[in-house]
Amino acid sequence: MKGVYKLAVVGIGKIARDQHLPAIAAQPGFELVACASRNASVDGVRNYPDIDALLAAEPAIDAVSLCAPPQVRYAQALAALEAGKHVMLEKPPGASVSEVAALDEVARAHGCTLFASWHSRAASAVEPSREWLAKNAGAIRSVEVRWKEDVRRWHPGQQWIWEPGGLGVFDPGINALSIVTRILPHEVALRGATLTMPSDTSTPIAAQLDCIATNGAPVRAVFDWRHGPVEEWDIDVETDAGRLSMREGGKRLSIAGKDIDIGREREYPALYEHFHALIETKTSDVDVRPLRLVADAFLNGRRVETDAFGR
Repeated sequence: MKGVYKLAVVGIGKIARDQHLPAIAAQPGFELVACASRNASVDGVRNYPDIDALLAAEPAIDAVSLCAPPQVRYAQALAALEAGKHVMLEKPPGASVSEVAALDEVARAHGCTLFASWHSRAASAVEPSREWLAKNAGAIRSVEVRWKEDVRRWHPGQQWIWEPGGLGVFDPGINALSIVTRILPHEVALRGATLTMPSDTSTPIAAQLDCIATNGAPVRAVFDWRHGPVEEWDIDVETDAGRLSMREGGKRLSIAGKDIDIGREREYPALYEHFHALIETKTSDVDVRPLRLVADAFLNGRRVETDAFGR
């Protein structure tokens, strides 16, 4: 019989309320018993101002889902793992690749599950795309990514995205990279990048990445936070067997001109199902490839200054 695990959520912001809490409520393998947040609370559970207070008062919890911004997530995850709790990380899993590697080592030492979640990988079009491209691995010729949206709509008033570790336009762009690194049967390496930086921020408002897959196929991505009013979350893979096109962030899929029935959207419920399965099997899932590509872009990217973003 599958276990039911007592779960706490840390960081009660928009993503937690819109996605995590409903997904947990629909997952019979978890019982939400507590939350921690500086400025918010959740009805029907015990609430604490921070993770330290939560861990001290709730020794019986089994797992923690961390939804706070990435700049503070390392300390939170470390505290939870050292307390023997299984940990799920919202994307991106940390503010740096080295943080996540360190957490992975701590999780192993304490016998805990660590799940670096990438919610866009759970989009309905992803696994059908991965399966089709695996059968046509030798035929892949190029990949084009267009991930454009309006930052004022999706991150209104959020200062952390413009600070070091906040990723800027890579906050949504990393969703596309998580899909690309999942569906392609080849590894992807960054060759060059251009980062468009407002004069008053530490992170980019737009970026262009030029990558190459190990089969030689170019992989190009354009991210832009100055786009609207309709979002553009598209990935096209050109192959000798036809074009694979993913639209609306993975909600729609066509292959060789034919629309594919991929079922209903269920990204976050699928994440919690996977987290539960990882705990049951005493395993972890920590794939840092999307974050590593972003880190490489910051390391190797050419910076171009643009107008101040303002607030």
